[in-house]
Amino acid sequence: MYSHNMVGSNDLDASKKFYDATFQAIGGKPGIVDDKGRLIYMHNGGLFLVTAPIDGQPATAGNGCTIGFAMEGPEQAKAWHDAGVAAGGTSIEDPPGVREGGFGSLYLAYLRDPSGNKLCALHRVV
Repeated sequence: MYSHNMVGSNDLDASKKFYDATFQAIGGKPGIVDDKGRLIYMHNGGLFLVTAPIDGQPATAGNGCTIGFAMEGPEQAKAWHDAGVAAGGTSIEDPPGVREGGFGSLYLAYLRDPSGNKLCALHRVV
């Protein structure tokens, strides 16, 4: 259904530090910078991009928007979360852990990146 996700950033150096850390914590590679200055991350068949807004206006986090990353297990989600906090992100919501709900048991960890974008690491507990 999705071809890619892209978020805006007002500080691409801070974003690169943050996203390099979170992707490397889950077995990914550091981002590459394309000829337009965008950061590009390729992992598990997906694309995630970070860019300064093309309209020249400041980047803002979408209110109510969350980008979720699928994790192989709780340990990987926790490593992603910890790497993000260490690289300038902010832990939000409840602490990482299992939550019960209509979708069953989910291990969830939430962060805001340095630009305020809301991210979630999710593992479905069997």
